[in-house]
Amino acid sequence: MTTQNAGILGMGQAYPEGVLTNADLEKLVDTNDEWITTRTGIKQRHKAEANEYTSQFGVRAAQQALERSGLKAEDIDIIVCATTTPDQIMPSTGALIQAQLGAHNAAGMDVFAACSGFIYGITMVESMIRTGQIKNALVIGAEVLTKYVDYTDRTTCVIFGDGAGAAVLGPVPEGKGILATKIKSDGRYEEQLFCPGGGTKLGTTHETIENRDHFFKMRGNELFKVAVRSMADISAEMVEKSGYTVEDIDIVIPHQANQRITDAVASRLGVPEEKVYSNIAEMGNTSSASIPIAMDECIQSGKIKEGSLVLLTAFGGGVTWGGTVIRF
Repeated sequence: MTTQNAGILGMGQAYPEGVLTNADLEKLVDTNDEWITTRTGIKQRHKAEANEYTSQFGVRAAQQALERSGLKAEDIDIIVCATTTPDQIMPSTGALIQAQLGAHNAAGMDVFAACSGFIYGITMVESMIRTGQIKNALVIGAEVLTKYVDYTDRTTCVIFGDGAGAAVLGPVPEGKGILATKIKSDGRYEEQLFCPGGGTKLGTTHETIENRDHFFKMRGNELFKVAVRSMADISAEMVEKSGYTVEDIDIVIPHQANQRITDAVASRLGVPEEKVYSNIAEMGNTSSASIPIAMDECIQSGKIKEGSLVLLTAFGGGVTWGGTVIRF
């Protein structure tokens, strides 16, 4: 059976106009700019309005990615939406985006892998393109995290922002595209980053609302060590699998979780600071949207160009993690 390499044909991004700065947060919770900046590297994050929701940003990012790819919505065979903050429990946000795009030939579905969701999505569709099951795919990371943030909890409310990034994937020549990709998880770390309310375990009751169980909970100190080790190890493994060395990598785009995590992963891999992209100061942690937003920024600014060798790595609640090496 002949196989076909899968690569990125076009990317796009979208995010709310509203901005929440560290100064704004000082008025809501016991914190300050210095505390937030030294611990996270974040200066501001985009925040959706009450009437804005996840699929709206996913559609806008997808439309931009389609336009740049030269394809039309009807050319897409599958839409995978990575999100932790769906419009609703059912139907999937991927199906809602499919309808809004007019991608009537595509299957629509969600991937629920928190901050690793975009890498989960491209790993899934890469194998489908490579084996000829599909030709073109749309992978979207879209989140409205600020609606799940407890603004009385300074450990979490300073971190998260809203937005979406999208990538159109399709066949590319040999030696180009996704050269190596892998996803992993370990549910034993469940309570390091989780949202207990609203599912079939606790449901939605007066008690869960009073206990604020419908907001994100995080144990950051414990999460830090696991995140750094997992991202660095899978990155090294994927670089080796791709047939290159860390020195060959042109740019590393990590999930924008925390600047300290990014710095620690780069140090562990031996990657110089100038090769590691960060936009966390302006965007905060947008979970599954962070890598595609950052990638699109790099493409538009010329940091990623034809022939660039790019390493992606992510870690998220679950816990989940993944790594991907792409030749553009």
